[in-house]
Amino acid sequence: MSTAAMKRRSVISELVAAWGDIPQLLRGGEAGTLIPVIIPRHRRRLWWMVPLWLSLLALATGVMAGLQSGSEDGWSSGAYDALAAASYATGVVLLIGGVLWWWRSSIVKIEQGTNGVLTRYGAIARTLGPGRHFVWHPWSRVDFVVDTATEIPYSAPVMACPTQENVPLRSIEFFLKFRITDAVLFVRTIGAGNFDLVLSSAVQDAIRQRARRVRTERAYDLRGSDVADMQDLLNHQLARYGVRITGSNIPDVQLPTQYQQHLATRERVAKERTAYEQEWGLTRKRRIDNLQMDIERAKKARDARFVEVKAALNRAREEVARLLEQQETEAQKVRFEIETRGRSGLIAAENEAKAQRRLAQAYRDNRAVLQYELARRRLEVGATLAGSAPQPTVIRTDGGGGGGDGSALTTLLAAQLLPRLAAGSPAGGHVPPAGGLLRAVAAEGHGADEE
Repeated sequence: MSTAAMKRRSVISELVAAWGDIPQLLRGGEAGTLIPVIIPRHRRRLWWMVPLWLSLLALATGVMAGLQSGSEDGWSSGAYDALAAASYATGVVLLIGGVLWWWRSSIVKIEQGTNGVLTRYGAIARTLGPGRHFVWHPWSRVDFVVDTATEIPYSAPVMACPTQENVPLRSIEFFLKFRITDAVLFVRTIGAGNFDLVLSSAVQDAIRQRARRVRTERAYDLRGSDVADMQDLLNHQLARYGVRITGSNIPDVQLPTQYQQHLATRERVAKERTAYEQEWGLTRKRRIDNLQMDIERAKKARDARFVEVKAALNRAREEVARLLEQQETEAQKVRFEIETRGRSGLIAAENEAKAQRRLAQAYRDNRAVLQYELARRRLEVGATLAGSAPQPTVIRTDGGGGGGDGSALTTLLAAQLLPRLAAGSPAGGHVPPAGGLLRAVAAEGHGADEE
C-alpha cells in the first residue's frame, strides 16, 4: 500500500489519557487516529488512606500521652498534656483531610455522549452514563470511557481490487460512518485496536466482492452507487461487537494508468465527437434556417400568386357576371318579344274565336233553313236516282210443274242468260219462270254432254 493510501486510511485505536484530555481526544483524535475508547489515567490510589492512618496514629498518641500525663507530676504532666492536645489536633486535621481526599477522589465525571465502564476488582460491574458519579468503593474504577453517541467516520481505500475481467483497479475508496451501540460488548469482545483490523478486513472483502461483479469500463459507476447491501452485510458482521454502520458510500475509484490513458483517449474522442456533433448541429441549424427562409420566400411568392389568381378570378367573375347580365338582357328582350308575339297571337286567336262564335251563332240561326234545303235536295236527288235506276227482273224459281232445280249449274246459266233477257225484253217485260228456263238450259247442257 502506498504512502498516500496509508494517509487516506483511517486508523481506529484506544489511548491512555488523563481525565482532562478525554473530551479533546474523543472529538478530535490524535494525528489522524480515530479514538472512540479512552483508558483514563487514574490518580486515585490508596494515598488517601495515609492521612487516615496517620490520624489514627495521632489520636492514639494523644490518648497514650493523656494517660501518661495522669501518672506523672509537675512539668512532665504538662508536657504530656501538651503532647496529647497536639496529637488530638493533628489526628483530627489528618482525619478531615483524609476524608476530604477520599471524597474528592471518588468523584467521576463522564462526558456527554460517552459511557464509562466501571470495574470492581477487574470485573465489569456496570456502565456509567453522562454526568457526575461517586465511586465510594476503594477498589472500583472507570477503566474505559467509550464514545457511544458520535457517528465516527472511517475511510478504507482498497488497493489492487480486480474487476470482472480480472483487471486490478488501482484503488477503491470506501467511506462509512459507525457508532458504538454497546460499550461493554465493544470493550469486552474486541477493543478499538482489534476492531480496526476487523473493520478493514470486512470492508476490503465487501469491496472486492462488489468489484468482481463490475466490468472495467463500468468501474466509474461505483462512484456514488447504492451500497445498501454492503452496509447490511457489514452490520450483520459487526453486530456481535456492539457496532452499527449508519451510512456508507464509495466516493472515488482509481483505474490503472494504462486504462486511464485508454479512457482519456475515449474521453478525447467523445469530446471530439461532441464538438463535431455541435458543429454539425450548428451547420444543420444554419441549413434549416436557410431552408426555412427559402420556404418563407416560397410562401410569400405563393401568397403573391394566390393574390394574382384571386384577382384574375375576380376579374373573370366580373366578366362572367357582365356576360351573364348581357345574356339576361338579351333573353329579357327575346322574352319580351315572345311575350309580345304571344299576346298578339292570343289577341288574334281571341278575335278569331269571337268571329267563329259569331259565325257559329249565325250558323245556328240558319239551321232550320239549311235542314229544309237539305231535305228538299234529298228528295230531288231521290227522284232523279229513281228515274235513272235499272228495272229489276224477277225470276221465279218455283217452276210450273212443281219441281224445282236449285243446283249451282242452274244458277250459273241464269246468270249468263239474264243480260240477254234484259237486253231483248222491254222494260218491265215479263220473264219466264226460272224453273222452266233452267230446265231448258239443263236440257241443252245434257244433250251437249251426251254428244
